[in-house]
Amino acid sequence: MSTNISFKRINKLAIPALIAGIAEPLLSITDTAIIGNISENATESLAAVGIVGAFISMLVWVFGQIRSAISSIISQYIGANKLDEIKTLPAQAIAIVVLASLFVLAISYPFAKQIFQFYNASGNVLEYCITYFKIRIFGFPFSLFVFAVFGTFRGLQNTYYPMIIAIIGALLNVFLDVIFVYGVAGYIPAMNIEGAAYASVIAQVTMAIIAVVLLLKKTPISLRIGLSIHKEVPRLLGMIGNLFVRTIALNTALYFATSYATDYGKEYIAAYTIGINIWLLGAFMIDGYSSAGNILSGKFLGAKDYKSLLGLSNKLFKYGLATGTIIALLGFVFYNFIGQIFTKDPDVLEQFYHVFWIVLLTQPISAITFIFDGMFKGMGEMKYLRNLLILSTGLVFIPTLLVFDYYNLKLTAIWIAFTLWIIARGLPLVFKFRKKFLPLAQNS
Repeated sequence: MSTNISFKRINKLAIPALIAGIAEPLLSITDTAIIGNISENATESLAAVGIVGAFISMLVWVFGQIRSAISSIISQYIGANKLDEIKTLPAQAIAIVVLASLFVLAISYPFAKQIFQFYNASGNVLEYCITYFKIRIFGFPFSLFVFAVFGTFRGLQNTYYPMIIAIIGALLNVFLDVIFVYGVAGYIPAMNIEGAAYASVIAQVTMAIIAVVLLLKKTPISLRIGLSIHKEVPRLLGMIGNLFVRTIALNTALYFATSYATDYGKEYIAAYTIGINIWLLGAFMIDGYSSAGNILSGKFLGAKDYKSLLGLSNKLFKYGLATGTIIALLGFVFYNFIGQIFTKDPDVLEQFYHVFWIVLLTQPISAITFIFDGMFKGMGEMKYLRNLLILSTGLVFIPTLLVFDYYNLKLTAIWIAFTLWIIARGLPLVFKFRKKFLPLAQNS
């Protein structure tokens, strides 16, 4: 069995995974940039996109954890040379997550107003939230389907096809955003925020169709569900359950941040929207190395190759730290230019520039956290990840936000809380990994 963990091997997995990983945040960040530059009600529309984006991201992250669960199980079977025993699992996993997404759509659609009032939206911002959400939520089942297929490809040690799917989806979304939001004189009326929602949904449906074709044509995996439940379904559901609880904790932090920013005023939530989308884009760019860690750690664990597992962690630590630092440096070089991509409103820009430096400083820290997070997912350590995020949110993020909000630091309070939260999530992963696998590697 190959235990190649060279720079070339890691990047062969990481770079396509990086491109694939930014598909979802690119859908949101494209909407943010284009909506922020419409001629009327740009600030209110931008605020609405941010609030709805936070809620839909929460849904995608909660249910999209099936990607990591599928990838972990398949990669461990690959490492143990038992692929034939796992071929029918993906179809059953996909069916579970799609049914769950349809249930979420059915119960959230009628209560859109109440959901976004819970985020402190009101007036025009609330109306725009409802309009945008009631269109974009129909892309949710297709997003989860694509996530599940991506997990299957990752488990098979393939990040190339997810990259192709993501590129097509992202480019289509940008193209349709421009046409639908601004309109084409004499042909297509300007639909503003509704146009951005339609563009996202069409892009997500297109990605799902391409994913089906590639999965059936390029892999031995079938989409026939079958009558007998696969033996790994209980373990899969256990992983998803732990990740579900973990992601609820993660989105509790995001809810508090979005709710507080909204309560500060429309300029603050608009500035926060820009900042959080840039932060998420950076996080998903790091996700390339996190995905490589996810894919290879499961394989090495399945093969009981602890030396390669330890070597992988050391290399990914260096690559992630370098990548996060480069992202931060580029952000500082183009500091003023970046804000003006999203809006020309001087009040929004003032608030954004006041905290953007904190967003950038978190990038190297986030890189390490996300890489080890990916490795722990690949090894199936979902319970530990669940407990760590619950503690980080409850004991670090929320208290920090409350303390600094008390001193009226507003967006600065939010981003200080995010920074300490990321540190609290990452350091224990590094220590636990080395404590467990350093002795195993030395004795193998």
